[in-house]
Amino acid sequence: DAQIEREKQVYSISGGCTALTVVYLLGKLYVGNAGDSRAIIIKNNEIISVSTEFTPESERQRLQFLGYMQPQLLGNEFTHLEFPRRVQRKEVGKRMLYRDFTMNGWAYKTIEDEDLKFPLIYGEGKKARVLATIGVTRGLGDHDLKVHDSNIYIKPFLSCIPEVKVYNLMQYEHGTDDVLVMGTDGLWDVLTNEEVAEAVSTFLSNCDTDDLHRYTMAAQDLVMRARGVLRDRGWRISNERLGSGDDISVFIIPLMYGNRQP
Repeated sequence: DAQIEREKQVYSISGGCTALTVVYLLGKLYVGNAGDSRAIIIKNNEIISVSTEFTPESERQRLQFLGYMQPQLLGNEFTHLEFPRRVQRKEVGKRMLYRDFTMNGWAYKTIEDEDLKFPLIYGEGKKARVLATIGVTRGLGDHDLKVHDSNIYIKPFLSCIPEVKVYNLMQYEHGTDDVLVMGTDGLWDVLTNEEVAEAVSTFLSNCDTDDLHRYTMAAQDLVMRARGVLRDRGWRISNERLGSGDDISVFIIPLMYGNRQP
């Protein structure tokens, strides 16, 4: 992340990205995730989650704690507290549910003028944003990103440190249909782990096991499933649900070679 910052200054490049990487080392898979991509393992029709998305909702307490400890990062325009909805001036002096970084549940507090500031985390699901700007809380880059029309930097709230999970390939015997699926949020926004696993397993079972291109074709099938088909009302997937409007990248990697002794 520091190298990206140096190079962006030289080449005047803006923006940032998330990162999902898998390293095979001495019989183990090390899955590192910094962002909102996801990786799952499909083994004998069982789904094993090997990464976690980092979003304003999943990292609420870390972000709120940072805002509490360093209030200057909020630029006197945001509050680190979270409320079920935006607080209005007419509600000053009344009681409303809130939560802080120490809390998993909610409690009541009497609304003060300070609570009228825009919340550090606002919105739900894919609409949740940090400082009303970005919907992911870990990644690389974005050193120059600011809140619109302000001098408040987003970067202090974004972590480049990945979560790393380990999967020991040597503990299991893997068949030809046991795979690692890596996908960007464009895939997972519209398809569940179960839908992805069913689609991959069905596709692979209909292919010749000697065809090494079957994994690539299964990945292409997932991309097309997530995008859907173009209708009058936009891209649609099964049950007339909205297809993904985001970038979709998918890797499907067979695991059967990982537990073979050299």
